[in-house]
Amino acid sequence: MSEHLIIAPVVLPLAVAALQLAFREMRVLRGLGIAATLVLVAVCAWLLQAAAQEPQVYQVGGWTPPLGIVLVLDRLSASLLGVTAVIGLGSLIYATAGADTHSRAFHPLFQFQLMGLNGAFLSGDFFNLFVFFEILLIASYGLLLHGGGGRRSKAAFHYVTLNLVASLMFLVGLAVLYGAVGTLNMADVARRVPELAPEGADLARAGGMVLLAVFALKAAVFPVYMWLPAAYGAAMAPVAALFAVMTKVGIYAILRLDSLLFGSLEGPGLETMLLYAGLATLLVGALGTLGAARLNTMVGYLMLVSIGTLLLGFGGREGQGTGPALYYLFHTTLLSAGLFLLVGVIARQRAPLGDRLQAGAALAQPTALGLLFFVAAIGVAGLPPFSGFLGKLLILQAFVEQPHMVAVFVGVLVGGLLVIVPLARAGSTLFWKQGLDPGPVRAAGPRSLGPTVALVFTTLILALAAGPTAQWAERAAEDLRQPAAYVGAVLGEENATVEGSRP
Repeated sequence: MSEHLIIAPVVLPLAVAALQLAFREMRVLRGLGIAATLVLVAVCAWLLQAAAQEPQVYQVGGWTPPLGIVLVLDRLSASLLGVTAVIGLGSLIYATAGADTHSRAFHPLFQFQLMGLNGAFLSGDFFNLFVFFEILLIASYGLLLHGGGGRRSKAAFHYVTLNLVASLMFLVGLAVLYGAVGTLNMADVARRVPELAPEGADLARAGGMVLLAVFALKAAVFPVYMWLPAAYGAAMAPVAALFAVMTKVGIYAILRLDSLLFGSLEGPGLETMLLYAGLATLLVGALGTLGAARLNTMVGYLMLVSIGTLLLGFGGREGQGTGPALYYLFHTTLLSAGLFLLVGVIARQRAPLGDRLQAGAALAQPTALGLLFFVAAIGVAGLPPFSGFLGKLLILQAFVEQPHMVAVFVGVLVGGLLVIVPLARAGSTLFWKQGLDPGPVRAAGPRSLGPTVALVFTTLILALAAGPTAQWAERAAEDLRQPAAYVGAVLGEENATVEGSRP
């Protein structure tokens, strides 16, 4: 039974979504969703333990790789499955406070979104990665429009259009890569690429570059980033919180592509390209926070800052910054989700201003929300003593005496300083420049405030557990630098040698 748990993160949300379609009562939909997501959290906890030993492989239908569908679990995919499950549970509980009442389709779409995210992290084949991308994107279209309104419709139109173009590019890249290598199984690509003739290697690199452009758009990397602040800023709070994981699917795909394709090709890898793309994304995001007129939009730009910081870490020579960047990835994904939930609570208590950064009536819970905003602001700006500071410090340490040390130091430090200004301005506007009457708005209940507190304070938990978490992240980074264990687990030990792996 235990060997089948690898497929549970895909099958469980699928089965629950199909079951929810048969019911109309909101109480039943909520109960099914929360129960299933609780089970998903438990399953992901078990998978984390399983991934600590060696990569685990599940052959769907019993077909031997590279034929058929294969799911692969290693430290990186298990970690992101766990992060997704935790955010999914928190977002779903938050939604049951009233955000899910606009449509009975919300809960099935939410489960389909979880299915697509989990499948993307487990996929061992580039074509199946495309399939799971499409599943999570189709679900995200409906979730983004949930609640209606012109702002959401406009953001959704741009979001859908860009992703349709990206899907077409994805298929083109897959066709070129398959034409060059003869396979789309990730492990088999890593095994075959070093054996290609120069012409085939050039064609494989071209296909990889097309896929890289697609994944960069999914991750909102400069210059294809403008969709993120608009889409995430327009979405409802629990939807935006779950969307915090979506950009990490793009980051994850870039890491796999770099490890299993470009790492096996002769010539330069993606390190320098990722570093400077990250620097541009970080600075654009930091400048965007200065001009944001809405708190939700500001958090969207803060996500761009975190994406840029991640790419800076992944751009280190020989992957030396990958481990610290993965630690920072865990921090920023969980905290960004918490921030979106916090914005939802604040906006609800500031009606009719909502999340606009304008002085209004006093909040119903100024002390609790002010403390949460203060902790989140310190964490997202990378100030001590929380995990954002530790993650950035580890990244900077990894770049000491590296060729691009100055660019990384300037980017991280300047980006952190720039975001402090809009965060301080937002805090003073929301919690100091207030009237005396909080109005008729009710205080947030435990279903809204509980998940918000839990996700925001993950920045403290990750700081307290920095030692083991950073060690785990470094082992996951080592798996990416040396993919022989991944290839051997999928194709068999006799095929485990991968030329071109980073030292």
